[in-house]
Amino acid sequence: MKKIITLFCLQFCLFVQAQEYTSSNIHSHNDYESKLPFYGAYSNETGVIEADVFLVNNELFVAHTSKEIASHNTLKSMYLEPLSNKLKTLGGKAYPSNKPLILMIDVKSDADSTLKAITQQLKTFPDIISNKNIKVVISGNRPLPSLWKEYPDFIYFDGRLNENYTPDQLARVEMISEDLHEITVWNGKGVLTQPDSEKIQAIIKKVHDQNKKVRFWATQDNVNTYMTLMNLKVDFIGTDKVAELTQFINNIKTTFYQNTEFHQAYVPKNVFKNKRPKNVILLIGDGMGLAQIYSGYTANKEQLSLFNIPTQGFSITKSSDSYITDSAAGATAMATGHKTNNRFISVDEQGKSLQTIAEQLAKKNYKTAIISAGNITDATPAAFYAHQPERSLSEPIANDFLSSPSDILIGGGQKEFISRKDGKDLSKTLIEKGYNFSDKFASLDTIKNSKFVVLEDAAVVSMKNGRGDFLTKSLAKATNTFSKTKNPFFIMAEGAQIDYGGHQNNVEYVVREMLDFDKMVGQAMEFVDKNPETLLIVTADHETGGLSLIDGSIEKGYVHGSFSTNDHTAIPVPVFAYGPGSEKFMGVYQNTAIYEKIIELIGGK
Repeated sequence: MKKIITLFCLQFCLFVQAQEYTSSNIHSHNDYESKLPFYGAYSNETGVIEADVFLVNNELFVAHTSKEIASHNTLKSMYLEPLSNKLKTLGGKAYPSNKPLILMIDVKSDADSTLKAITQQLKTFPDIISNKNIKVVISGNRPLPSLWKEYPDFIYFDGRLNENYTPDQLARVEMISEDLHEITVWNGKGVLTQPDSEKIQAIIKKVHDQNKKVRFWATQDNVNTYMTLMNLKVDFIGTDKVAELTQFINNIKTTFYQNTEFHQAYVPKNVFKNKRPKNVILLIGDGMGLAQIYSGYTANKEQLSLFNIPTQGFSITKSSDSYITDSAAGATAMATGHKTNNRFISVDEQGKSLQTIAEQLAKKNYKTAIISAGNITDATPAAFYAHQPERSLSEPIANDFLSSPSDILIGGGQKEFISRKDGKDLSKTLIEKGYNFSDKFASLDTIKNSKFVVLEDAAVVSMKNGRGDFLTKSLAKATNTFSKTKNPFFIMAEGAQIDYGGHQNNVEYVVREMLDFDKMVGQAMEFVDKNPETLLIVTADHETGGLSLIDGSIEKGYVHGSFSTNDHTAIPVPVFAYGPGSEKFMGVYQNTAIYEKIIELIGGK
């Protein structure tokens, strides 16, 4: 049990510890072999910059092996002079941010003679050796600790765990370094074995108990290794990829998320066989792929209503003119059953209007509601009521609602209706058509009419910024309103901002929006159980961000993700279905098939 707890604590500590890391924890290994020696690491304000040094004919050369020595690659020209120039430029600061800098000189030739030459050369750079934010640390071939007192106080040493130091000698040790390959055969993939993890933890504890910092050499240069070393609280992470590791560390604040608000997943109660639905609820998680879904499942500690839906399939999202769809073409496919070009809103490739599902179902006396946790003129909701050749035409899109048979419209975007550039006030026309119109979401509770438009931008901020129960409240209002009319109904409700989080490469944004969307999914599942003539379909228009989950803890509810893009991807998206006819949604199919299956099930063709 103790071992299990130790591993568990290691995993959870990653979230807490990793956020404390900065570029000061980066060790630029073999810096001289980089494309831009010194300057590349310096521009990232790296904590340790390492140079291997040989003493040849009284000159200090920087090289990995003696065979690679080149006359122009000297310690002075490659490191000491550039550093001195930076100090002059910055008025004595090691870095613009005033972070500390360690210049590690890894001695490859004879220890005593080389260090004496290094000492003499450093004395010609008083601005370096007198700077409180710069330390010169000698590694590699070092003199015996008993001889360290013979060298000036500005010389520090890279210690070893198997060396015993007097208090004076320990004061000269800046860090303690060990060869990771001497401890474990771990190759940077997967996880450390329990025994190896315990050995490494013991080493780190011993070093930290001496108030010293620790590093390991011979480590792999990949994300999994970085995370593992951070997890273990290693002070300096060695890398040949300084820019990549710096970016990884800088992104931690947006790629880690520790959830603190949990909800209970809804468990379905019914089994539906060989029945046809009367009502349809289509929930679209914009930008929601499997990684987004599983991030929510992880953060909510293995609770997700969506995962309790027994029927699943996959939707292929490509558009007519692109391997990677946008929301306009993706939503048009589901709203009309036709593929079209990116940026097109329910028109075909030639710009001709396509009949939407709302328009078709109106002929069968269906009531229709369109809900979005974003701007109601954005591409996904717009595809269910508008016909435009360009998704950015927000005012013409809003104007198209005047000719839509839809009964309920809830979201943001009031200015496209009442504060338009063309001076029109669409709310007046809507009222003349029998709608209630409000630009205050709080009015939703008091509306008695079965036809209404409620649009307020302030109501559709992100969950992080306080949107609250907008989606569940809006869906409940729509289902309650339509249940009173006795008419069959179609509702499309969009969790718009899962997509926003993907575009921003922000895991917290994605997870919080995903969990809010899942609350609406659970609410819809419960409605289906109480109204078994209703079919629920949950899917996405596309995936956003190319999200992969590189670490997490179901027990603690935290997630660490990595994004491959800040845009959409071509990855097929999952489809979940619950209710009569749900079995039709198993398998892999084009996104247009979602429309076709709905129409087939309700007898629309």
